[in-house]
Amino acid sequence: MSTAIVQRIVYGLLLLIAVITLNFLLIQLAPGDVVDVLLTEAGGGDPAVAAQIRAAYGLDQPVYVQLLTYLAKMLTGDLGYSYYFDEPVLSLLLDALPATVMLVLSALLLAMVIGTLLGVIAALRPQGLSSHIVTVLSLLGYATPVFWLGMMVLLLFSQYLPWFPAFGMRTIPMPETPLARALDVLHHMVLPTFTLSILYLASYSRLSRASMLDVLGSDYIRTARSKGLAEYVVIFKHALKNAALPIVTIAGLQVGSVFSGAVLVETVFSLPGVGPLLYESILRRDYPVMLGVLFGAAVTTVVANIITDLVYRVLDPRIRGIS
Repeated sequence: MSTAIVQRIVYGLLLLIAVITLNFLLIQLAPGDVVDVLLTEAGGGDPAVAAQIRAAYGLDQPVYVQLLTYLAKMLTGDLGYSYYFDEPVLSLLLDALPATVMLVLSALLLAMVIGTLLGVIAALRPQGLSSHIVTVLSLLGYATPVFWLGMMVLLLFSQYLPWFPAFGMRTIPMPETPLARALDVLHHMVLPTFTLSILYLASYSRLSRASMLDVLGSDYIRTARSKGLAEYVVIFKHALKNAALPIVTIAGLQVGSVFSGAVLVETVFSLPGVGPLLYESILRRDYPVMLGVLFGAAVTTVVANIITDLVYRVLDPRIRGIS
């Protein structure tokens, strides 16, 4: 198992290098650069000034030289310096990361737990009303754009029913006690977490329903029931453990898409996360920040897939000996 972990780490590092290179080249192909944005905001400038700024940022070098320089800096943990924000990219990411991590993890956990439970309930009576309700809700969740849902939730629960804050992550001025500050943050995160989790809750409910229907027809489930075991023991100890394998797999694969969904949700709810930072960097052609955000998303996806593989081996002893 340790050999398999080392292999996956090596594959992950190679994949990260490929992703960094591809992102760098794709961004270079985009029209315009940060110098054009800076000169436009300053009211214009002559070509000599633009050439001086590009030389100062190293943008006058050939693309392959810029790429090799960027890769060499990344090996030392240097993600570059923001042209627009005038701060190290790593510092900007560390400031924005807590809000995004909190949103992604809470939404993913909520979607997995509630979606799996809904799928189990639907699988117990596949032709019943509960199964049809879960199917309809799943289809609605698939079809609803996350940014539209966010705006509708914002209007309903912040405008017409002012139960939750409309934007931000903290109340100004902040509460005095640590407990009050934590509750204030949770209060602000309810609507964004609910909005982001709805889309993925639908997929988990459908997947867990199909997986449970397949498992419940197995011989070992009939054997467990014939032994007189309680139904909840049969469902949650024997059936759900095996039905959870595809759910765990999808959870690892969806981390990247959850991150992209979080970017839209953070923009709608004005959360101080990676989403607004990426949005501003795209508008300003701030390449180092864009590459830093994309690199963080790639690292998150690779690490999530490695963890998923380890969890899969714990749940299914049959593949522990497979490298």
